[in-house]
Amino acid sequence: MTIEITDYKIIPVGSPGNEYGDKPVIAFWYNVTNNGAEDLDPSTARIMNFTAYQDNNENSVNELEVGMLPDEQFLDSQLEKIKIGGTVANAVSYELDDEITPVELVATDGILGNEIGSQTFN
Repeated sequence: MTIEITDYKIIPVGSPGNEYGDKPVIAFWYNVTNNGAEDLDPSTARIMNFTAYQDNNENSVNELEVGMLPDEQFLDSQLEKIKIGGTVANAVSYELDDEITPVELVATDGILGNEIGSQTFN
């Protein structure tokens, strides 16, 4: 599988994409390409391979909670099976604890896999 982040933005409380939340969110839009997995959907691909953190606690790791789907165009397609060789777009949001601390998005090789890489978003 290949996952490519195509866009991201901060969505304030009450704005489209975060109408029902009580915290601002950072939202990511991404494409998932199925390179050979028999059962793969855009949401599971993200769950199994990405975690978001805000390093704003000196004593513990602060993993961000997943928020609501920030883009309703993916409401019906987020769990659809991706054909081998196919690419499907999706989006995800994470609830921010503050709007100052950067967010680090970490990619792993599966839920318990090794870290593949990370990117920091201010």
